[in-house]
Amino acid sequence: MSSRLSAFFGAPHWPTVALTYAIGTAGGVAAKLAHLPLPMLLGSLLAVGAAALAGLRPLGRLPEAPQRLRMLFIPVIGVAIGGAVHPGLLTEALAWLPSLAILAVFIPAVHYAGFRLLVGTGRIDRVTALFATAPGGLVETVQMGEEAGADMQMLIMLQFLRLILTIVFIPLFFTWMVGHAVGSAGGAALPGTAMGPADLAILVLAGVVGAIIGLKLRLPAGHVLGPIFLSGAAHLTGLTAAVPPQVAVWATQVVIGTSLGVRFAGMPKRRILEALRLSLMSVALMMTGAGLIAWGLADAVGETVPAVFLAFAPGGLVEMGLIALSLNLSILYVTAHHLLRIVLAVTVARIFARRLAR
Repeated sequence: MSSRLSAFFGAPHWPTVALTYAIGTAGGVAAKLAHLPLPMLLGSLLAVGAAALAGLRPLGRLPEAPQRLRMLFIPVIGVAIGGAVHPGLLTEALAWLPSLAILAVFIPAVHYAGFRLLVGTGRIDRVTALFATAPGGLVETVQMGEEAGADMQMLIMLQFLRLILTIVFIPLFFTWMVGHAVGSAGGAALPGTAMGPADLAILVLAGVVGAIIGLKLRLPAGHVLGPIFLSGAAHLTGLTAAVPPQVAVWATQVVIGTSLGVRFAGMPKRRILEALRLSLMSVALMMTGAGLIAWGLADAVGETVPAVFLAFAPGGLVEMGLIALSLNLSILYVTAHHLLRIVLAVTVARIFARRLAR
């Protein structure tokens, strides 16, 4: 990994990190008091993003949120998703096959359409547009783009803006659709029983060991998928019926929102505005496609329109899983689709890249 990418993973300045997360937490609390949708995630993202764009330098340094700290919290989402596993899951999953098949067609189609849309603006080169419009696999597509000679600053901004715009848009859309705040602002709580010491030990073990196994085996989103498998096994066998407490999910929302907000630190404002315009076009195309599929497919697969929309939305697995948990949607349905989306997005990007090279 080159120095341009390793900047995301360098040694942090911990006092600055603490102050950055304090800003994120304050933003989340303020958003919750204002009854915004998914407040701890959106509030922290917007507060830290605004501080980064304004050039705020806590203790003389740009805001920081180290990737390694984010990785410590992400298994919480996997453990919570695993808590939804139940004996009838396999029967339910069979009904998802048409939806998964449509996703396998949707990913290359929306990727190609987004690529042609951005290239048609004349504001971005073909190589950068190819990897910037991949609807998933952020780290993998950024690495492939660097190897192919893409404009790395623009590529990174467009990929992060894809995530950020999706995260901002979905809760607002759902709030408009149902007529009131959704997520933790709406009082949603995770299902499950009261947690005792034995339950806590089982869930921690599932998160830690599952993340290690998932990363060692290089599974797609292994730091989430590993905990899903172990937590799901523990719930399926009756070892526990508990799930992570709401405060743990709120903390994870703040960590993820803050880690996205700091991506604006140090980026030239002129290029951010240009990237925002291009990303709005690309994300609008993907969201429109996801919306049309959701309205037409929901009844056929026995899921709600919001669940299908979230399953096809161009966000990250962790972020979309977190939204599904907070909105009490069909989390296993959403997760299955986003796992497949990651594999398809990276595979399709490689195929398109070879064709573009020829």
